Amino acid sequence: MDAARLHEYTDDMREGLTVEAIDRPEIDRSDHVLVEVEGAGWCQTDNHIIEGMWEQYVPQPLPMTLGHENAGEVVETGEEVQLVSEGDKVICHPVQTCGTCRPCRQGETMYCENQSFNGLTTDGGFADYLLTNERAVIPLPGDVDPIDIAPHADAGITAYHAAKKVVDELNPGDHAVIIGIGGLGHIGLQCVDAMSAAQITAVDLKDSALELADGYGADHLVNPSDDDLREVVDSVTDGTGAAQVMDFVGADVTTEYAPDITAAGGDHHIIGYGGHIHEPAQALVNGEFSFVGNIVGRYAELQELVSLVEQGEVDLHTSRYDLEEVNTVAEKLEHREIDGRAVITP
Repeated sequence: MDAARLHEYTDDMREGLTVEAIDRPEIDRSDHVLVEVEGAGWCQTDNHIIEGMWEQYVPQPLPMTLGHENAGEVVETGEEVQLVSEGDKVICHPVQTCGTCRPCRQGETMYCENQSFNGLTTDGGFADYLLTNERAVIPLPGDVDPIDIAPHADAGITAYHAAKKVVDELNPGDHAVIIGIGGLGHIGLQCVDAMSAAQITAVDLKDSALELADGYGADHLVNPSDDDLREVVDSVTDGTGAAQVMDFVGADVTTEYAPDITAAGGDHHIIGYGGHIHEPAQALVNGEFSFVGNIVGRYAELQELVSLVEQGEVDLHTSRYDLEEVNTVAEKLEHREIDGRAVITP
């Protein structure tokens, strides 16, 4: 089969991955599921993996097939698999969990002590076939296209996971600021709009992204190159600040907004990453706001998100690319030339 493989870390996205022929994975455990990949979302994390940013956090045996947002058709199962059968359409949670460690028993599947993460610690879905397990697959409703929903396997549940935290702290009349209306941000915006009665201010440097936000329920639009975000938030909140901020960029410049735009007792959620937090401790004490980290959502949250998609509450703005175009996609994303989410179709 063909697969897009990472052989060595590089900052040059034009030649990050190599498309080559490798052996098709084989079922060798009773809970294994083999999926023919129809759609695999490209994520900014894929760029960061190519750059080697994750090497110090998780073991990465190279060469490795990337791709952690996968959906497709089941072609083979292990002898004990009961949830799905050959021919079923599924979306694949990126993490294969053990189910028996303490975090798994508590439902915190992202903290599994024995996990494998497709496209990060083991081969992913930028390939014709993906090997996963029964605990990671979710059957799709018949009217849901695997290609269209694939990015929800990470982008969707990461945004949804953060949005659930945000919505829990939002009362009607409160304000939320969403920074970065890209692959994750446009999903997070829809989730907050669907699950709360808050006013939403969308922030992005691209007018096309703000147009997307306008169509997805944002009440105020801010391009920081044209307007001062701090002044806008002060104006629309009558000086109180945003009760919740979702930062899908996570750059130095966006984390620096926190003391000035977050309301007392509010939260600045870090979802995108790559930058740093450089704030004096006194700033947090004075405003009593918090920086909150967010990782990929749990298996159960992916089930919930699939339900929201089926109900028409959350839409994905996508563009499709062939497997041979993986490096083109990586370079386009590096230069902010993709609106919404890119999907590789092996």
